[in-house]
Amino acid sequence: MTDMGPFCEAVTAWAAGGPGDPARELAARLRVRTVVLLEGPSDVAAVDALAAGRGRDLAAEGICVLSMGGAMNVGRFASLLGPSGLGLRLAGLCDEAERRYYARGWERAGEARQGFFVCAADLEDELIRALGVTRVAELVRAEGDLRALQTFQHQPAQQGRTSQQQLRRFLGTKKGRKIQYGRVLVEALDPDRVPPPLDDLLAGV
Repeated sequence: MTDMGPFCEAVTAWAAGGPGDPARELAARLRVRTVVLLEGPSDVAAVDALAAGRGRDLAAEGICVLSMGGAMNVGRFASLLGPSGLGLRLAGLCDEAERRYYARGWERAGEARQGFFVCAADLEDELIRALGVTRVAELVRAEGDLRALQTFQHQPAQQGRTSQQQLRRFLGTKKGRKIQYGRVLVEALDPDRVPPPLDDLLAGV
């Protein structure tokens, strides 16, 4: 079974100013052909869950799904990995507010093909809209987080917000929760209800 973990670690260290040789060597050894650049680990969890649900082993296909630790880092990662760097194909998923960072990153890397896909607000919002508020609340209950959600919804700052807005904000209130629900929400999707940006990303790699 192919493990892209060491390559992700090597690339992250390289982007932070470390040597590039370990990433180059691992890219060759693992036969990496595409890197999916994502803002954070919750996006990675969602992409991995959808791929698994469709019977795909992305690592075995030479596809690395990489968390960059923030969308503003995309220019650095794209330059190291894309046509002007390791020569790998680039793909990505971002929020509407991050579109400009990705566009500049692709341009900086010399990647002519726009292989990144844009969520209207963010991926969590796309998933909540695809599933519906009632179904997401059922999943929150199944995960043992219903009491925490109800407490959150009664906070003064949440009054006047829609249930969808409250759920979206709730997912980001505890460390690790967005990662957990990135997987849970994707696994609950009907095949024909996958949000277009996520569906198009996986179809394109």
